[in-house]
Amino acid sequence: MWNFQSLLDAGGVTLEGGGARSGDGRPSLTNCPGPFLILSTNVGNMAEKKRPLLGFVGKLPSGTTAGNSGKTHCPLCMGLFKAPRLLPCLHTVCTTCLEQLEPFSVVDIRGGESDTSSEGSIFQKLKPRVLQPPIGILCPVCDAQVDLPMGGVKALTIDHLAMNDVMLESLRGEGQGLVCDLCSDREVEKRCQTCKANLCHFCCQAHRRQKKTTYHTMVDLKDLKGYSQIGKPILCPAHPAEELRLFCELCDQPVCRDCVVGEHREHPCDFTSNVIHKHGDSVRELLRGTQPHVEALEEALAQIKGTNSALQERVKAVAADIRTFSEGYIKAIEEHRDKLLKQLEDIRVQKENSLQLQKAQLEQLLADMRTGVEFTEHLLTSGSDLEILITKGVVVERLTKLNKVEYSAHPGVSEKITFSPKEKAGLCRGYEVYGAINTKEVDPAKCVLQGEDLHRAREKQPASFIVLCKDATGESMGRGGDNVQVTVIPKDKKDSPVKTMVHDNKDGTYYVSYTPKEPGTYTVLVCVKEQHVQGSPFTVTVRKRHRSHPGVFHCCTFCSSGGQKTARCACGGTMPGGYLGCGHGHKGHPGRPHWSCCGKFTEKSECTWAGGQSAPRSLLRTVAL
Repeated sequence: MWNFQSLLDAGGVTLEGGGARSGDGRPSLTNCPGPFLILSTNVGNMAEKKRPLLGFVGKLPSGTTAGNSGKTHCPLCMGLFKAPRLLPCLHTVCTTCLEQLEPFSVVDIRGGESDTSSEGSIFQKLKPRVLQPPIGILCPVCDAQVDLPMGGVKALTIDHLAMNDVMLESLRGEGQGLVCDLCSDREVEKRCQTCKANLCHFCCQAHRRQKKTTYHTMVDLKDLKGYSQIGKPILCPAHPAEELRLFCELCDQPVCRDCVVGEHREHPCDFTSNVIHKHGDSVRELLRGTQPHVEALEEALAQIKGTNSALQERVKAVAADIRTFSEGYIKAIEEHRDKLLKQLEDIRVQKENSLQLQKAQLEQLLADMRTGVEFTEHLLTSGSDLEILITKGVVVERLTKLNKVEYSAHPGVSEKITFSPKEKAGLCRGYEVYGAINTKEVDPAKCVLQGEDLHRAREKQPASFIVLCKDATGESMGRGGDNVQVTVIPKDKKDSPVKTMVHDNKDGTYYVSYTPKEPGTYTVLVCVKEQHVQGSPFTVTVRKRHRSHPGVFHCCTFCSSGGQKTARCACGGTMPGGYLGCGHGHKGHPGRPHWSCCGKFTEKSECTWAGGQSAPRSLLRTVAL
């Protein structure tokens, strides 16, 4: 295995100035004849644990960028990058812009193993732990947390690719904004391809007059516009005078020749051109593994975008349907409202006309009455006997006629007008609308009672009837809401009324039910508006509970008992041969089906058999086969 010292001893390195050391005692690699391999025996598996830096980005195919490094403008100041720094999230920001961000203390929940800074894991392990909490900032592009290294913002990785793009951008603008790398005062006219330096006209002439740089290749700026890489040489941060040309495998970072003979002396190092393929392939492999996720995310976002577009279109369509429906419904409601208001106005006019007519009739009758009264009183108080007798006939006839005039002491119409918002009012413009005006007023004298249980009931069995409410004209109310009160009182226990239930059918009828507990006579009172309805009060006779038949409903005893001789029947029929029951066509058989217990011919009837009575006709209950 070769190391740096063995290469020196073998003549693989020529030291500058004819000696073995440079001015500061370090070997110089300036005149190194070509690539060489620097290895050591302590590599082991450590190199496999290190993460290769993206130092090969400039080798990516044309058009390929890492993060936003291909961009030339800072996302904060929006100007061309000035000393751009690459954040761990692969976003690039100017150094001055990052320094203006507000820092904060980072609470490391990863147990001190954070690796979000721009430095590799080797440097994390070599640094001693600090007591103060680390400082962080937020990426101005994606808000990712960036843990700053010990050196702060200026210790973050410089984005050299962005600097190259800035220079190319400046070249496209005929060199505007570029200043000479030597004098830093005049605008750039040419570029030394050997030194990688941008020079003004004066410095270019001076560059040509020096022996070491006489034969350097000078190129006009306009000839560099087609180039993709014209960046300056990348210098070592530890040795600013040296260019980073080597790569330390152990530390996983680019180094200069002074680093190789210094802190990286025993480390395996090689030229970047020799190791870029290995590290580039590993990163490309990682890139290939990442690309499917990018495509999947792009497809997912495309689907989301498509779904969102479809959603917006669907929302617009549904919104249009809602507006159409609502506008139609609103027009229907407005039309129904206008109809109701017109109906209300017609009712008002009709009622007012009726009241005015009644008022005029009553005023005329009152005037006639007053005239008759005044004249009669004047006649009786001021007239002589003869005058009274002469006028009596006319006065009596007039007063008699006036007293016979029929009139109502109450208004002919009622002021009651109600609005039922929940009552269905049919269809309007194809929409079902609600709300109706009701002017009907229930008249208790016109209400009627209906039902089979009005005057009869049985103990402990529900009895019911219907109250049909009508108005003064005898027309059904057609709606509910009236105060119907029903009271059922036993004749012998007036202080113990039976509990009643009144159900409003919402159509002008009311279902009344109650259950009497004992037989007897009951009084039922039905009132509407605290007035008895037609037929109230009335009496109900409550009989004993309905008795079911203990026997069988059969054609004859012989058939129903299976031919038993001892089976009897209430019909009294007998058969020859010692049979005590009835048989078809024999003596006493009624000739049709009947109950064996009581002899009734109706199947659905109440049994009247009294057990134990009339011994000759005592029955043996038969069972149907």
